[in-house]
Amino acid sequence: MIQLIPAIDLIDGKCVRLSKGDYDTKKIYNENPLEVALEFEAHGIQRLHLVDLDGAKAGRIINHKVLETIASKTGLVIDFGGGLKTSEDLRIAFESGASMVTGGSIAVKNPDEFTGWVQKYGSGKIILGSDVKDRKIAVSGWLETSNLELFPFLEDYMAKGITQTICTDISKDGMLEGPSLELYEEIQARFPSLFLIASGGVSSMDDIEKLHQAGVPAVIFGKAIYEGRISMAEIERFHTY
Repeated sequence: MIQLIPAIDLIDGKCVRLSKGDYDTKKIYNENPLEVALEFEAHGIQRLHLVDLDGAKAGRIINHKVLETIASKTGLVIDFGGGLKTSEDLRIAFESGASMVTGGSIAVKNPDEFTGWVQKYGSGKIILGSDVKDRKIAVSGWLETSNLELFPFLEDYMAKGITQTICTDISKDGMLEGPSLELYEEIQARFPSLFLIASGGVSSMDDIEKLHQAGVPAVIFGKAIYEGRISMAEIERFHTY
């Protein structure tokens, strides 16, 4: 059964969503992220993807107090990302209650540091962020696109011990037009041992079902919930199948 991982994206400590990673499209959905997290947990969700968009822009952890609040007041397994650049950022994230962290920009801009994290904490706690735009890796809160191709990037980090990745197709993110199913099928065919977490474009439970049928292990989604395309009742029913 595909694992459902709702996302809470943070700007100024509030629950927001962007379209295609564009900060100018910010829409605030709830000023109390803990309230959102508690509702997810009440409907059977066990894992949360928490993104520090302020941190992604600033290049350092910023919203760690929100992480600490959610981690201390829920039983959710939290993977945290956005702006993690140094061992100090990681220390703060883990001490604030993150079970796992996601590194994207750091894996491109400072691969030695990121590889050191994998060696120190283990592949169960470090997730590779492989956010793509036209099959090229994007960094810095998606404000920059690198020259790195997706598949060699994944291959290189699997050789360095990475076992799980969050792959977001930026062109789909926040657009509610469906996920990049073909891309995910291609990744799975190429890297069958990689724990792939699909992200971006989910508009309904039907999209999640398609990813499930394709064998994708986990999916992150956010805007579909906040816009009422996926209901909490549907999420709860999914967990009782």
